[in-house]
Amino acid sequence: MKGTENTEVLMGIITRLTRLVIVLLVALILVPILIINRTEIADRLSALFVEQEIKPYDESLHIKNQIKYWNAFGIERIQDSAFREKVEYGKELITHTSKYLGPNGSVAKISNGLNCQNCHLEAGTKVYGNNYGSVASLYPKFRPRSGGEVDIPARINGCFERSMNGTPLDRDSKEMEAMVTYMKYIGSNVPKGEKATGSGLKDLTFLDRAASPEKGKIVYQAKCASCHMEDGQGVLNMDSLEYMYPPLWGEHSFNDGAGLSRITKMAKYVKYNMPFGVSHDAPQLTDEEAWDVSAYINAQPRPHLETPNDWPDLTKKPIDHPFGPYSDHFTEEQHKFGPFKEILNKRKQ
Repeated sequence: MKGTENTEVLMGIITRLTRLVIVLLVALILVPILIINRTEIADRLSALFVEQEIKPYDESLHIKNQIKYWNAFGIERIQDSAFREKVEYGKELITHTSKYLGPNGSVAKISNGLNCQNCHLEAGTKVYGNNYGSVASLYPKFRPRSGGEVDIPARINGCFERSMNGTPLDRDSKEMEAMVTYMKYIGSNVPKGEKATGSGLKDLTFLDRAASPEKGKIVYQAKCASCHMEDGQGVLNMDSLEYMYPPLWGEHSFNDGAGLSRITKMAKYVKYNMPFGVSHDAPQLTDEEAWDVSAYINAQPRPHLETPNDWPDLTKKPIDHPFGPYSDHFTEEQHKFGPFKEILNKRKQ
């Protein structure tokens, strides 16, 4: 029995040694091959186990799937000190218009206390914030409202007379020159004749009903009154030179000849910029809230501007212009609050 056990132990040892020898021989053959072909093998293993899990970053694909919005050409690029000073003064006038040209303005007293950037947010640079991205590239241009060609100074004075319910700024003044220079400079990265992506206001779908001032009042009280106040008169800064939050109606607000007195303009502006601080890609208001609160705001009293020479061709008059005459049979009420789809379809016939 003892001899048999010794034989079995010996055979087990021989078997294990044989396996070890085979492993060593295989290693001696494979290791040199692996070393010589290590790069190719690594690439194939990577393709096999990694490619489907982690796709390489394709920059061209990333850019293709994004919209490239206009960005104002940076003032910090300006090397010439005199030119830079003029551009910066233009920006200062856009930002703090009333400080220089308001009721207590240090340069002239020609406006109602609003600043240009109350309507043209972030000094006219915010995407879909009624910005100046296309001013340099598209002006001078024909405007149906006047029935003629309008240049940048004329467009600025249109704002002084309408949005700021004031009087025109001297076209040859230092202030006009600075404002025009600022607008031209920040839009100098847009080719002439082209419209900058993200300029002006973002489109908003028409409602299937008329906008409701009554519903809008509820929205206003919930979303707007904390800044613009229950009475819509806004909040003045401590120095009383300009508004922290501008009045939305009343004697110190824009008059009924201003662009924002049209509900489509107001609704687009409100939808993608209000409450203050929101952006076009993350709005807080629903479409209905934007239309209704705009109806409420524009139903309130504001200064009246006589405009007998506006819209010489009535067929070019916007469908939401709040006052007649019109080239169609729809009522002034429908033109002011909608529904607009019926009017628009009639225009297309």
